[in-house]
Amino acid sequence: MTTATPNPDHARADRTLKLSRRLFVYRPVLFVANLFAWGMVHASPALLVWAVSRLFGHLEGAEKLRVAGQTVTPELMAAWAALAWFAAVRFGRFGLFFGAFRLWIELWYTLDALVRRNLLGYLLTAPRARRLPDTPAEAVSRFRDDVDDVAGYTEVWVDGAGFLAYVTVAVVLMARVDPLITLLVTAPLLLMVFFVQRLSPVIRTYRRRMREATARVTDFVGETFNAVSAVKLAAREDSMVRHLTSLGDTRKKAALNDVLLTELIRGVNTNMVNFAVGLVLLLGATRVRGGTMSIEEFVLFIGLLPRLTGSMGFFGDAIARHRRTGVSYDRMTRLLQDAPDTRIVEHHDVFLRAEPPAPAAAPAPLPLRELRVEGLTATHDDAGELGVRDASFTVRRGEFVVVTGRIGSGKSTLIRALLGLIPVQGGLVRWNGEPVTDPATFLVPPRAAYTAQLPNLFSDTLQENITSGEDAAYLTRATRLAVMTPDLAQLPQGLNTQVGARGVKLSGGQVQRAAVARMLARQADLLVFDDVSSALDARTEAQLWDGLFHELDATCLVISHRRAALTRADRIILMQHGRVADEGTLSELLDRNEEMRALWAEEPGE
Repeated sequence: MTTATPNPDHARADRTLKLSRRLFVYRPVLFVANLFAWGMVHASPALLVWAVSRLFGHLEGAEKLRVAGQTVTPELMAAWAALAWFAAVRFGRFGLFFGAFRLWIELWYTLDALVRRNLLGYLLTAPRARRLPDTPAEAVSRFRDDVDDVAGYTEVWVDGAGFLAYVTVAVVLMARVDPLITLLVTAPLLLMVFFVQRLSPVIRTYRRRMREATARVTDFVGETFNAVSAVKLAAREDSMVRHLTSLGDTRKKAALNDVLLTELIRGVNTNMVNFAVGLVLLLGATRVRGGTMSIEEFVLFIGLLPRLTGSMGFFGDAIARHRRTGVSYDRMTRLLQDAPDTRIVEHHDVFLRAEPPAPAAAPAPLPLRELRVEGLTATHDDAGELGVRDASFTVRRGEFVVVTGRIGSGKSTLIRALLGLIPVQGGLVRWNGEPVTDPATFLVPPRAAYTAQLPNLFSDTLQENITSGEDAAYLTRATRLAVMTPDLAQLPQGLNTQVGARGVKLSGGQVQRAAVARMLARQADLLVFDDVSSALDARTEAQLWDGLFHELDATCLVISHRRAALTRADRIILMQHGRVADEGTLSELLDRNEEMRALWAEEPGE
């Protein structure tokens, strides 16, 4: 007995339909209203064609009566009634289209906002740390292009209902006139749908390659802008341009394949329309001349046929869009990594018509007595060679603890793993003896605050970067403790100075001290510094640590190799090859540890 192998394309199609159905019922009344409105918009041309055919039928009848010498008034009155019906439907369709378009725009943007909200919400609030599976530019591409594809896929179903209604009415009316011609016209269109179905794997492949190539170009451009100075100093402009040209050529080929396939499908659809019209003209004209088909029936055929063939072509294109939407769902699922498929289409309020609720309050203060790290392991590669392994240490309230070591010893990885900013493979963090299950959401102000070695500033004023939109009650003290008072006097607009993208208008030391001020403005118990003194001169660094000692009852965990920090440390944690090699006071480590003596000797006196 053999077991049938599941078809991956069918599985993807079922998944696409399952997720899309969940999306459609987010606003069921709005979705049904769109189905009804666009069904009327797309089906109403059948009424127009019927009215026109009736008009020609009555005019033909009037002409026969006139030739026979009989009164033509009833037929003329019927012709005027058919013309009035045509005008009423025609003008009514304008208003119907306007209303349907308004409903469609509301549905599109509602679903678009929902999907974006779900993606961003999971990335920001999901428990435990995780790395982006691809580059930031690739993530932006999924927020932009793939979300648009998923929201736009709704159009297939909204329009499809109307086109299906039109096709049904048209085929019934045409079959009542001549079943043979109707069959000859619709058969090639059904073959077109089969043709597109067979192309489904190719459609998915071309769309995926195009999106990936676009993301690579975007990513390279973004990295180039961030490294303009390095590129110019290295005189590598030509190499960068050549590489960008190569990426552009790859993207162009991928986009060309995708566009050519789309246009091929549309071209076949158009030729099917022309073929069907020609067939009707040939067969219909012959039958009109033979007297087996009336002018009214011929006009009905000619009037219904173009939109009928276009509608059948729409279903072929809908299959292609269905496959492309499956690619978009796959890409967004990869971005969310361990989230369930349904997370993308979960139902939440997107507040398009109402004010959103106030942000969630900060977590309750929980004064630090002791922070204990037990067996923390966080590696960057499959072999487990990079990162930190089995790191354990303790920080008590009021202590100034320094983590030091050579470049690549695992200092920054240790701190980021402790704070839940990167995934960990083992270990435990305890706050006052209680396990912290999700450090990323627990170790935040007012419990802990963190300044990275390369902090990010936003393109806004210096004050907004420090306060982050919060109350400015501690702004003055934060800037003073961050040794920014002299800088504020020199900046053209003080705290209202625009810092530019990523703080480009500030020096490296000013960027780091602005990030320190941002951290100090949050009134956290535990202050974590990742080598923030690397861009500071010795005097400024000494002022920074002195201010923290004298004005704050703060507990500090500091990554540094500078003597200004090491001499103030209550304890020093020495890292080597991703492990805690030793721990103690500066004098103890200098007495017993050769690595510590080497590090101390390499650092110039201050």
